Amino acid sequence: MITPKAKKYLIKSDPRMAKLVKTLKMDRWQIRENHFHSLVGSIISQQLSTKAASTIRKRFIEVLGSKKFTYKHILQTPFRKMRSAGLSANKVRFIKGLARASKSKKLDFGKIRLMSDEQVIEELIAHKGIGRWTAEMFLIFSLGRPDVFSLGDWGLRSAVMKIYKPKNSDPKTILKITEKWKPYRSTASLYLWASLDNK
Repeated sequence: MITPKAKKYLIKSDPRMAKLVKTLKMDRWQIRENHFHSLVGSIISQQLSTKAASTIRKRFIEVLGSKKFTYKHILQTPFRKMRSAGLSANKVRFIKGLARASKSKKLDFGKIRLMSDEQVIEELIAHKGIGRWTAEMFLIFSLGRPDVFSLGDWGLRSAVMKIYKPKNSDPKTILKITEKWKPYRSTASLYLWASLDNK
């Protein structure tokens, strides 16, 4: 996603984004190729701080006995044992449901890769535990789609408010700002997230 072409376009189309691109060193970004693993990780992280999510993820890996989350490992692991990692009952249900859907091919990642962005979102949110934000993160980090901006992401909205200082933070205002980044809004999002950590 962070290609010379995308960087050049953002620099040319938006002076404020150009400053981020020139200041922040972000030349590589690795796509998460294990799609099932990625979705399970997203469910684990929902509504948790980065630190808490990392702790539970490590415990979950120990419980499963595998660094890669597969539907086989999850279906073989008892409900209570999964809960012992620190997961809520609902999250265990969501992850178990995702595993069953993956096994039965109701959730077919081969087909999903061929869908449009909006079709991918519709397909994923049909499964309990996956909302639009999770689906949009999947588009960016697992499928590497180039033109995704998540209005539901607090970090992205905060970065836009900080850098562009619009009069209000309603969705229409923020989306209007992102228009100039098309068709590279995913790349712009990566720079916005990075700007939050840049002092």
